[in-house]
Amino acid sequence: MITYITINMAEIALVDFNQVMETSEETVRLSVDGLQTVLKWEGDEPAFVSTLSSYEGPYTREEILAIMATPEWTEPIDEE
Repeated sequence: MITYITINMAEIALVDFNQVMETSEETVRLSVDGLQTVLKWEGDEPAFVSTLSSYEGPYTREEILAIMATPEWTEPIDEE
């Protein structure tokens, strides 16, 4: 099962990209304001997660998709 968390970008330097599915700081999904990102992994929680003070979760796929659909994570589409 894949597990998801959100963290503040201020803590991105603490992320061990060998332990998550994202490959680098440049490939993470950012919130609309650029202040948060999502990390995901399969299996046991990576050790570095316990060093993060800003993380929220863990979330399931369905839960993170609902979060990603909020205005904080998805820009509204201008239909004009």
